[in-house]
Amino acid sequence: MSRLIDFYYDYSSPYGYLASERIEAVASANDYTVVWRPILLGAVFKVTGQAPLTEAPLKGDYAIMDFARAAREHELDYQHPATFPIPAVAACRATLWIRDHEDESVRSKTSEFVHATFRAYYTQGKDITNPGILGACASEQGIQAEDLLEAIQQPAIKESLKSEVNNAIEVGIFGSPMMVVNGEKFWGHDRLEQLGRWLKTGGW
Repeated sequence: MSRLIDFYYDYSSPYGYLASERIEAVASANDYTVVWRPILLGAVFKVTGQAPLTEAPLKGDYAIMDFARAAREHELDYQHPATFPIPAVAACRATLWIRDHEDESVRSKTSEFVHATFRAYYTQGKDITNPGILGACASEQGIQAEDLLEAIQQPAIKESLKSEVNNAIEVGIFGSPMMVVNGEKFWGHDRLEQLGRWLKTGGW
């Protein structure tokens, strides 16, 4: 049995951000490892027929309030971005390039890059669609920004992201965040506690 948690998320997902700040503690407490799986909800929504949560009448206003309330509950910094949602294609490509890099010293920085990118958007109000911002997030972790920015323009990494999104849809991922453990799916930031109990008990 695998001891991996596949963590599917879109950088343009506030609940994805909140869960990203807490998932590693859940994993560590149960001797599991997080695998970061960035996706594009826009592609997923074409299959599900959904739309961004904040664009739904009535529900959108509630969601914006709830993002901030959930952050306060868990004592996490949060500022709703001025521009939202955003196309996080470049950030996803950058994450995959780091995660799958041939050099272990680069691969080992995946978590730090994910956190830096999420925090840049949701706590510092930075535009993570801007290559310069992504480069700065990489540099902060000791990753060569120039190499990253060149890599995310290459056909191979573009195909890698397409495959990541297609594979996510094939396994039934329809939102962000979604966590998958040995085929068992958990959807939403508010399912982290349930996931923790599942890991601890072996399921029910």
